Amino acid sequence: MEWTPEPRELADLELLLSGAFRPLTGFLGHEDAHAVIERGTLADGTPWPAPVTLHLPENAEGEVTLLDPEGVPLATLTVTELGPDGLAAGPVKGLGAPEHGPFARLHRTPGQVRDELGGRPALIVTMRGPLDDLDEVTATAKELDAVIVLMPLSYGEDGPGVVRAALRARDRLPAGTLVVPVPLAPREEPEIDLELREHVASAYGAAEHLAGPEPVRIPGPPHRRGLVVFFTGLSGSGKSTIARGLRDALLELGTRTVTYLDGDVVRRLLSKGLTFSKEDRDLNIRRIGFVAAEAARHGGLAICAPIAPYAATRAEVREMVESVGADFLLVHVATPLEECERRDRKGLYAKARAGLIPEFTGISDPYEEPDDAELVVDTTHISVEAAVERVLGTLRGGGWVR
Repeated sequence: MEWTPEPRELADLELLLSGAFRPLTGFLGHEDAHAVIERGTLADGTPWPAPVTLHLPENAEGEVTLLDPEGVPLATLTVTELGPDGLAAGPVKGLGAPEHGPFARLHRTPGQVRDELGGRPALIVTMRGPLDDLDEVTATAKELDAVIVLMPLSYGEDGPGVVRAALRARDRLPAGTLVVPVPLAPREEPEIDLELREHVASAYGAAEHLAGPEPVRIPGPPHRRGLVVFFTGLSGSGKSTIARGLRDALLELGTRTVTYLDGDVVRRLLSKGLTFSKEDRDLNIRRIGFVAAEAARHGGLAICAPIAPYAATRAEVREMVESVGADFLLVHVATPLEECERRDRKGLYAKARAGLIPEFTGISDPYEEPDDAELVVDTTHISVEAAVERVLGTLRGGGWVR
């Protein structure tokens, strides 16, 4: 079996393979993960600061090949435990070092760095943002007679920027300063994150560890941030018509770059060949969400108009978008089934009632009405223009459109 882990899991995998997470040699199961959360130790009492876990499909067993997002094999995991929630435990064995990604050439294992130090003490400075006091770093290194090792924690979208900050700092620090990026994903609790940083620094040979300051994040104004406007509703509710009207209005204003992803158009192109089973419908929505998030990642405004009947899949799309630093606006076009069926321009409801279309949303398959929509519009008694204006008004009110 082959499996591509989530980004955080891939980051932890690299540290497991490099030896930065020793004594761990694999992912933790339920007992160890629970012990770490409750007591700060593994089940056998060995101190360890944070869970290092991986989720696999429920049918995973034996040896699983773990791939990077491009399909390159990175390691094998021998599954020794698989919980009901997919939490998998077992040792990992490397198949090759990661070769891709920004600044991959700068990555080194703890053993490689210790060899480079040649027995000299190291002052390791872990960084999640720019350093604000290089004088302290220089003075501490001088006091210890230590080599300075700047360790940018290069995880996620901010990772390359942190490495660039480390390289700039290196040029202002004593000669011989090293820059060693490490893909350590942040933990939510600051104390646990600091403990894990100290553990990794120790694995790389730190005689002393300094934790750089957390970056100050000041979000840009809404009209400069990426945004996904995601319409959901029954077939015939009017969502595509409103979405097209919104697209046209935004293009007329000319203040945002607009990407339009209509459900029917995506079905013919991006998702050609998919059926209307629940699994394929979910996959179709995830594909739409991925493209929309990529557009929003770079400050664009994406408009999506699929039926998207399932709450869990809509939540996945929201997470995709917000994880890249963009905003997500869910618009529920809540036109009642009776009105949608009365319109039935394509004759789909009639065919569904006759049993000619299986798993049809609203007839033979459920539509889970959202309880997290930022805007609800019923097109039964209002014009398209009025509905579009309501959405535009929400965008103006939130500062996304000026």
